[in-house]
Amino acid sequence: MVANSAVITTRTSRRIHATDSRTAWMRMDWLVVTSGLALLVIGSLLVWSATANNESLTGGDSNLLVTKHVTNIAVGLVLAGLIAATDHRWVRIWAPVVYLAGVVGLALVLSPMGTVINGSRSWIMLGSTSIQPAEFAKLGVVAGMALLLAEKTESGPDRATLRDWDVVSALAIAAIPAGLILAQPDLGTMLVLGATVFGLLGVAAAPRRWLFGLVALAVGGAVAAVRFGVLEGYQLLRFQAFIDPTLDPRGAGYNTTQARIAVGNGGLFGQGLFEGSQTQSGFVPEQHTDFVFTVAGEELGLVGAGAVIGLFLVLLWRAVRIARRSDDMFGRLAGAGVVCWFGFQSFQNIGMCLGIMPVTGVPLPLVSYGGTSMFASLMAVGLLLNIHLRSERSLGLGVVLRGRSTRSRRF
Repeated sequence: MVANSAVITTRTSRRIHATDSRTAWMRMDWLVVTSGLALLVIGSLLVWSATANNESLTGGDSNLLVTKHVTNIAVGLVLAGLIAATDHRWVRIWAPVVYLAGVVGLALVLSPMGTVINGSRSWIMLGSTSIQPAEFAKLGVVAGMALLLAEKTESGPDRATLRDWDVVSALAIAAIPAGLILAQPDLGTMLVLGATVFGLLGVAAAPRRWLFGLVALAVGGAVAAVRFGVLEGYQLLRFQAFIDPTLDPRGAGYNTTQARIAVGNGGLFGQGLFEGSQTQSGFVPEQHTDFVFTVAGEELGLVGAGAVIGLFLVLLWRAVRIARRSDDMFGRLAGAGVVCWFGFQSFQNIGMCLGIMPVTGVPLPLVSYGGTSMFASLMAVGLLLNIHLRSERSLGLGVVLRGRSTRSRRF
């Protein structure tokens, strides 16, 4: 009987492996795919509208930046596809490599190779191409912490809750890139990274005293940074302008003021794509990157901007579902990390466009112009699809095995 069961299991496993390549598209989470593609298409239109008449960016070629943007999307989709199709075990094996690559990139930013843009030393220039390693560092921290925490919690039935040393080890993984990001300084990325780390520890069932302690540390650190002049002058002015935009309307408060005007101009249905008065006049700085949501607000109106938010909500809902259905802790934690990353960064970006969050210079995932950000975001989507396909395959194998076992007992 045991031998027969083993033969049945082997044959079933081989049959499922043989049909994996033909049925993967059927098991794909198409809501993740369609919502992601919709955001990519809308983002391309918004970037095109924001840059077409800006000769200082395009040099007279109205299609220059949108062409680069679409090229970045194509490369990112290839990366996402490769990650989605990779064996789940190899994803875990490559997690430390992704983390180390992110740390090395952040270190190079602080070397003479780094370039200062908008007051932050966050880029490496390779010819005319700029690379922002902090974007890859987000993915590296998600993968690195998910791997470590998964190994700790999977080591035995008595390890359902993390020990203090496990939490310290996980925080050490996050502390290295966090320190390098603060040295740039890049406050926006630091906030996203902090929210992601907090979410990962929460999903991994870290002791509550650590979670409360991290919140207290973040609040205390923010107060100390302001009180003792740790923040750069322009960063402090941004926070002051967030509280009172009239404080410096032509300086630190200019971005917030113009963003609010652009969104307010849109009304219910917007002024029409390529027809926004603020957008086409170039009044909103960095509109194709940090403030791309204002293009949606002005030209597509409340309906169009609401559709963008709705697509993000669908993507996050499916990501939560993928994380919850994962059959291993690494997949559960990696999926949760992507949810925290995308959720907080989207809220931060849209919030600063609406004036309910301070300006921190983070892009809108899958929408804003930027090669590094696009690559990292699409690789994260690929990771979600990889986790989903792995879980669905295991679920299918279990169903088939149960059916085989039932027929065997009847026979």
